[in-house]
Amino acid sequence: MTRIVFLDRGTIGPSVNLGKPDFEHEWVEYDRTSPGEEVVERLKDADIAICNKVPIRRPQIEQLSKLKMIAIPATGFDAFDLDACKERGITVSNVRGYATNTVPEHTFALIFALRRGIVGYRQDVIDGKWQEAQQFCFFTHPINDLAGSTLGIIGEGVLGQGTAAIGRALGMRVHFAAHKGVSGLGPLYTPFDEVLETSDVIALHAPLMPATRNVIAMPEFKKMKRKPLLINTSRGGLVHEEDMVAALDQGLISGIGFDVLTSEPPAPNNPLLKILERPNVIVTPHVAWASTEAMQTLWDQTVYHINNFNKGSPTNTLS
Repeated sequence: MTRIVFLDRGTIGPSVNLGKPDFEHEWVEYDRTSPGEEVVERLKDADIAICNKVPIRRPQIEQLSKLKMIAIPATGFDAFDLDACKERGITVSNVRGYATNTVPEHTFALIFALRRGIVGYRQDVIDGKWQEAQQFCFFTHPINDLAGSTLGIIGEGVLGQGTAAIGRALGMRVHFAAHKGVSGLGPLYTPFDEVLETSDVIALHAPLMPATRNVIAMPEFKKMKRKPLLINTSRGGLVHEEDMVAALDQGLISGIGFDVLTSEPPAPNNPLLKILERPNVIVTPHVAWASTEAMQTLWDQTVYHINNFNKGSPTNTLS
C-alpha cells in the first residue's frame, strides 16, 4: 500500500478541508518536522512526501530509497534539491495559480495602509492624541492618493499581473520592470533603473533565484528619486534587509510593507525587528497567500497532483 507522509500539516490553516487522494493508501501526518535526521526518520518508509517548507536536500534524499514523489503544497521550491531528486527518479510537483487573488489583495492592503497613514493614525487614537486635539482632525502623518501615482512591479508573472490589474483599476500608472541588467525585452517592459527612479510604489513579485537575490540593495535605493513605498509579498532575500533599514533611516524610501523575510521565522538579530513600531513599517508573518479560499485551492491542487502521479501522468512537475 502506498504510504503518504505529510511532514508539516501545521503550515496549512485549520479552516481547510484536507481531502485525501482517491486511491488506497496509508496516511501519516505531522504538525511540524525538524530538518535533517527527523526528515529521514519520518520518510524512510514513505512512497510520497507532502512537504511545504521543511528542507529536503541531497543528504536526506540519498537515504530515502523508497521515496517516489514529493508533493509541495506551495509554489516555491527552494527548500528542495531538484537535481538530487531528478538523479534518483523522484517526481516533484508544486502548486501554481492558487494565490491570484489573495496575494495581490494583500499587496494592496499594505499599500493602502502605508499610503494613507493608517497605522500611524490608529496609534495616535490609541495614545489619546485625538481626544487631546483642539480641532476635529490633525495631521501627524502624510496621506497620499493612489490615483495618478506610479506603480512599479518587479516580476511579471500571474501575481504581478494581478497586482497591476488592481493598480490600473485605481487609476495608477503601471510599469513592469525589465530584468535587471537586461535590455531589449520589448515595449511591455520599462528599464529596471527607470522603474526605480519614477515609481511611487514598488511591488516585488519575483521568484528567489541567484539572479534575484538582493536585487534591491543600497545602490538601487539611491536611485529611487520619488522615495517610494517598497512592498514585498514574494520572497525574502530579494531585498538586502540591512540596506533597507538604512534607506529608511536616510529617507530614501517612504515606508515598507513586507510579508516575507530572509529567514522565517525571523532571527533575533533581524534588523527589521528593531523598527516594527515605526508607523511607516508593516511586517506580516508570510500570510499574503493564506486566505481561506486560496488555501483550499492549494490543497485541492496538491491532492490532484498526487492522484495524477498515482495514475502515471504526473502534473506540474519540477523534476
